[in-house]
Parts: sequence; structure tokens; C-alpha cells
Amino acid sequence: MSAGVGVALSPIFEDKVHFPGYLDNRVDLYSSESILIYLSVAGSVIPIRVLESDSIASVKLRIQTCKGFVVKKQKLVYGGRELARKDTLVKDYGVSGGDVLHLVLKLSDLLAIIVSTMCGQEFELQVDRYRNVGYLRQRIFKEAKGVVDLKDQELFCHGEKLDDQRLINDISKNNDGVIHLLIKKSAKVRAIPIEKDVELSVVASDIRPKDERDECEKQSSELCVVSEKLPDKDFLLESVIVNPKIRLPSALWDMIKSACDGLNKGNLPIRSTEGTGGAYFMLDPSGQKILAVFKPTDEEPKAVNNPQGLPISEDGEGLKKGTRVGEGALREVAAYLLDHRMNGPRSSSDDVIGFSGAPPTAMVRCLHKGFNHPEGYEGTLKNVKIGSLQMFRENDGNCEDIGPQAFPVEEVHKISVLDIRLANADRHAGNILYKKNSDTGQIELFPIDHGYCLPDSFEECTFDWLYWPQAHQPFSSETLNYIKLLDAEKDLDWLKFNGWKVPIEAARTLRISTMLLKKGAEKGLTPFAIGNIMCRETLNDPSMIEEIVSEAQQSLLPGMSEEDFLEAVSCIMDFHLAKVN
Repeated sequence: MSAGVGVALSPIFEDKVHFPGYLDNRVDLYSSESILIYLSVAGSVIPIRVLESDSIASVKLRIQTCKGFVVKKQKLVYGGRELARKDTLVKDYGVSGGDVLHLVLKLSDLLAIIVSTMCGQEFELQVDRYRNVGYLRQRIFKEAKGVVDLKDQELFCHGEKLDDQRLINDISKNNDGVIHLLIKKSAKVRAIPIEKDVELSVVASDIRPKDERDECEKQSSELCVVSEKLPDKDFLLESVIVNPKIRLPSALWDMIKSACDGLNKGNLPIRSTEGTGGAYFMLDPSGQKILAVFKPTDEEPKAVNNPQGLPISEDGEGLKKGTRVGEGALREVAAYLLDHRMNGPRSSSDDVIGFSGAPPTAMVRCLHKGFNHPEGYEGTLKNVKIGSLQMFRENDGNCEDIGPQAFPVEEVHKISVLDIRLANADRHAGNILYKKNSDTGQIELFPIDHGYCLPDSFEECTFDWLYWPQAHQPFSSETLNYIKLLDAEKDLDWLKFNGWKVPIEAARTLRISTMLLKKGAEKGLTPFAIGNIMCRETLNDPSMIEEIVSEAQQSLLPGMSEEDFLEAVSCIMDFHLAKVN
């Protein structure tokens, strides 16, 4: 799940701002190219100037390296659109002098580590709670040069020696947990959680007051639910039935039942500190294990009840071009359904893991006071939320935490197949999880967060794995056989059978992307070559697939059908592919 995007702030004028200091003195504050941005952190305002020639990545890095803000998971939004292309220049997004951006750093995953030595010296660190003790040792050594000798460091908590691989989160579960640092002489380390949901905001567009905003477009799918009556209990969790002929795999039923039992035991949904929308961890009856992640449609980015304070979409468009607010949950389910739909005989109707490893996901409706209810909670049908419930898979972290060198080629390729097939507009290293087999040491990858797949256009396709060395390797025979059997028409029928009649624009995307994947694989192209056709090299230059679609549209005569259009796309695609090495 990606970092959150912050609340909108009113435009601020420079002569009314208290200047606590600029983030980077190397930037010419009065350069004609510079843009003034205001960073608001828990009520304080920090101005920062960036150059029009700065890339989005360099702006994020400048914020990241500012004292106190060491986390790397950031998202920038300008005019309701995420600035997702890290190598794109600020000016290419249309940001000019005087404009403001939205930015949030989720600091609730940080711990303020206050280190006190026997000599009376004290210093403070901010450490990601999901870092390990070894990393903490390195930070302490760096911050306390001359005071702490790294090789003599030993960390203890309640008398227990801490292994370097142990996570900080596993140690500091209380607000005032104490870690004892022993370096010949003892020292103590006190961990205090940083205030939750601290947001670093950069302002950008004029936002109307809430009572003047239009409600965003409701999701178009027709969904039949299990029942319309609320239970006697103060919560509800049940599957949304879209077709009485569908039998969910037993693993999904078990997940829903166990999550329901967890609510019955009083285990509250836990809202994730990451993400641009509302996402809630659902616990098992013991309260010790995460079973699933629930994402309500009305809490999606730019939806009416978004808990991150994002402005409500005025035209129904989501953060990514070609997507609609309120349809993210449908796309989450669609990604699982298409990954799970086997192209050959299914070994068991209860198989839940597909080719690319998308976690099992189902549409549910859920009622609980623990969700975001800005208008107040009444415990009635009014407060029932529909959304996706995705099985939580145990993992060792996401691919942002480690380099791609250790990833098996096949694991990268299986995700590339899914992303190309679904024209994913939001594939970054943070939403690919990894798990290392304790016996073999083999790493398995599995993709999450598919709320921006199957967009109406190819403009925002983003694949971080393009920059990984595995993407330059050819597909294996097993993967080629899988691709050969893909059928977009059967995929669309499968989605319709499961309750989503895909809009014509998104259906066209699936047909064209599947066509490209199959043609490219048959021609012997690598995932990089195919993905490069789908993704823009720069923000303002159309990708090759966009040019192919545009040429096909221009070649059509009035009255021609969708089949004629797709045939034109196929012919033009063949012409372009013949020139690809």
C-alpha cells in the first residue's frame, strides 16, 4: 500500500508566513525558475523552493533529507493528479510559480528513539518501526560518534539481548518501552511512538468547502447483497452476491467467517497508516493475526468519506487518469479474478492462488463503528460500507526495502504479465511484497493494490519493474504457454459472470493490452520491450501503444464497429512491432 496523500490547505501567501528555515540552501531562492512550495507539518509551515528543472524524485529526496523527515514513502498530488513519474520534471506536470502541491509523509510508522548515556548525554533518533535492531545500532553509532563504539554495542530489552534481525516494532509495543544499550557502561533507550497520522502537506488547488461539493459518482455495477436486514449485533460482514451460480473458494469463505468472528470477539478494524484511501486490517478471533484488508469504496482517494482529507472528485475521475472514484474495489477483485481464471483444467475449484500471485479478494459489505464515518455513526444500513476484502499474505516486507538483484526472474516475469495484461497504472516497488523461504532461501513475490488497473486509457501506465535487470530476460516456455492461452473475450465474460460488466473503455484497454502481450511474446520480446511500449518515457510524450490507438482511431470511417477498430489496432500494432528489436 502506498503512502498517504494529505489534506488540502488554503493557498498561503509568502508575506504572511513565518519562515523557520529553508530545506535546501543550495537552491537560489530568487531564481526565476524556482517555485515556492509550502510544507505544513502539524500546524507549522515550512517554505521550500524547487527549480522547474527538478525532477519529482529530486523534490521528494529534498523533503526526505530534511531534518526529521527520513521516511521515503511519499506521494505528491497536483490538481487532483498524482505526480507518480519520478523522473519527470516538475514543469512537465504543469506546476508553475505560485502553484502549490499536496504531500503527506505518514510518520506513524516512525518511532522517536531517545538515547540517554551514563555520561548524561542525550540525543534523539527517528527510526522506522519496521527497521531491525542492526539498523538501529548503525544509527546510534552514526549519531553518537565518539560516545558509542559500534563493535561493543549490545542492546537489551527487559534483560533480553536483542538480535540484529529483530524488528523495532516487535520491541517497542508500549508507549514507553525501554531498551537497554550496553557499551561497557549501560545506557538506556526509550522509544516513544510519534503522533499518529502526522501529515506533511504541500498545497495545490482551490478546494471548495465540504457542504458545497458534489457527491462523487456512485459505482455503476449492479450488486445484489446477501440480505437487507441488519443483525442484532453492532457489526456486519458478509459477501456481496453478484451471481447465485458463483461458489467462492472455501478459503475465501473461511476468511470472511474468521474476520466476522474476530469482530464478534471485539477486535476492532485497524486502519492502515499507509495509503491514499481507507484500508483496514481485519483480525482473527484471537486478535493476534491479520486475516484480511478491507477497502471501502466510499473511502477511496477523492471519495466522499476519504479519511486522508483529499478533495472530493468533482468529475468522478480518480487519482489516476482513466479511473473512476468508487471503482477501486471492483478493480481489486477483477485483478484477482483474472489472475485466478485458469487457461487450462483447474486442479481444484478451491485453488486460490493464480499465476501471478494476486491475493484472493472478494466484494463484501461491512458495518462497524471503527470505519471512517464523518457524518456520524448510527449503526444502520446508512453506514454499511461496500468494498473489497483481500486475504492478507504473510510477508517479509515490500520490494522498496531490498534491491531487485535477489528476485528470481520468473517471479518478476509473472508480475510483469499481470501488469501488462491489466495496463496497471500504479505498479511500484512498494506494492510488490516478498517472502523468503526459510528452508530454501528462495524469494517469492506477490502483487497487491490493483485499484488502478484496467483504466480507460494507457496514459498513466507505470511499471517499476521496467528498471529491474530481470525485465530484460526472455520469458520462459511456461510463461509463454500461459500467455498464449490468454483470451480477453473470455476474461470479460468471466468478469461479467462475477458481477462486473466492464465499461467499454476499460474493456477496450484489456483487449488491446492482451493483444500486445500475446503478439510481443510470440515475437520473442522481453517484458522490458513490451512494457516500454506501454509506458511513456516522458510525461508529455505519448507511449507507442497510445500512438497505435490514435492511428487506429484516425483510420476508421464513420459507422465502423468496435471489431473494425480492434482489427485496425492489430494491423497497426504489427507494423510497429516489426520495427522493435
